[in-house]
Amino acid sequence: MRLASREAPSTYTGGILLMCVGVACLSVNDAVAKTLTTSYAPLQILFMRNVIALPFTVLLAFLLGGSSALRSYRPAAHLLRGALWVGATIMFFTSFMYLGLAEATALIFVAPFFITVISALFLGEHVGWRRWLAVLLGFVGVLFIVRPGGATFQPISLLPVATALVYALLMLSARWVDPRETVWTLLVYLTGSGALLGALIVPFVWVPIRAEDIWLFAAIAFFGTAGMTMMTQAFRVTPAVVVAPLDYTGLLWATLFGWLIWRESLDTMTILGAAIIIASGVFMIFRKKGVVV
Repeated sequence: MRLASREAPSTYTGGILLMCVGVACLSVNDAVAKTLTTSYAPLQILFMRNVIALPFTVLLAFLLGGSSALRSYRPAAHLLRGALWVGATIMFFTSFMYLGLAEATALIFVAPFFITVISALFLGEHVGWRRWLAVLLGFVGVLFIVRPGGATFQPISLLPVATALVYALLMLSARWVDPRETVWTLLVYLTGSGALLGALIVPFVWVPIRAEDIWLFAAIAFFGTAGMTMMTQAFRVTPAVVVAPLDYTGLLWATLFGWLIWRESLDTMTILGAAIIIASGVFMIFRKKGVVV
């Protein structure tokens, strides 16, 4: 294995740190969301997160991207992406009500495999046999965790897998966005469209928010926005092949939070399945970037 870039590894420190901290922030976001699902519907949690985060997201985009970051050339594309994001997040938060945090997190990591399959079958992209093998192994990892037909099988385990599929569509839908728009524009409109769409249906599931829970809603807004911002910036300043594999550190955080807060533990099959998914995903990242020969 060799590195394609000639840049000194020391120049990657900032991006690596941003990615690691960003992933940790999103893991905190997920842990807080799981806590809130005991009292509130996933849609209400997401709606409150977007409403609280939107002003800060707009300010952040303006400071980092200028006034042009607030302009969209294809608002309909952002609205569709918002619908995909709302759907994916609701399914993911719903899975928290029935599954352990680490188990749900491990299953959502199959999103890159769905991206590869959709790109090959519907977008005409070339995928070599090695990446197809990685996709196959990734789904074998899913079978280890879900165990369909086994005594411990829960249909709800398929929900994070469905989340990964919708999330893959969300990532691919970025191609519909006007190329003149920046990542900060995507961040603003994703948050804004999520808040708008949530406002249309949240009245049907709304329950009064307890005063002691307000800080939890503020926490998911803060950690969710901070995590997305830092991870976005990490990809801007460091080659993707360096920082993308660090996304899998989220499983370590999910396992830690799951044990500390809910005393959750992973069985051997789940650990093995997660290891297969991560190994296959990391291989695909390196293969796509031309690092593995």
